[in-house]
Amino acid sequence: MQVTRTNIEGVVIIEPRVYEDSRGTFFESFSRRDMEAILGSRNPFVQDNHSISKKGVLRGLHYQQGKHAQAKIIRVTRGAVQDVIVDIRPESPSFRDHFALVMRAEDRNMIFIPRGCAHGFLALEDQTEFLYKCDNYYNPEAEAGIRFDDPQLNIQWMLPEDELLISEKDRKLPYLSAPSS
Repeated sequence: MQVTRTNIEGVVIIEPRVYEDSRGTFFESFSRRDMEAILGSRNPFVQDNHSISKKGVLRGLHYQQGKHAQAKIIRVTRGAVQDVIVDIRPESPSFRDHFALVMRAEDRNMIFIPRGCAHGFLALEDQTEFLYKCDNYYNPEAEAGIRFDDPQLNIQWMLPEDELLISEKDRKLPYLSAPSS
């Protein structure tokens, strides 16, 4: 696997070795041994989530707080997204920075997101399928988020705001300067 560091401390893009021939394609989408070597530690992933979205759906920016924080490995298996990660760890050298990447199913890449980062994505195609591998179970009481249009973050979403499909819950999220408790 090829690993590319990003501007966010601990966030890495992972590109698997892909084998293609006249029969089709094969690649390992997850290997605990490889992930331990890449990440330098053990992350016992315990939950997989699968999201299917229409073009224009914006999910996020979400995170889990405290002992329920989650590290994730994410990937797109159908369609494309604009993926955005925000570092919300006050002790991090990349605190309040964000990283954005267009992820397409055909690229087969993944991103590792450490605990302490908010995450969101914008579906760029209909029927986009997005997978999350999490190292901690979801807990509704630990749920938190940041508004998608936080002026401090100045995220340049790839579709105009009037084309975004955002849940009422996500529209009510606080700005980073006033994180949810």
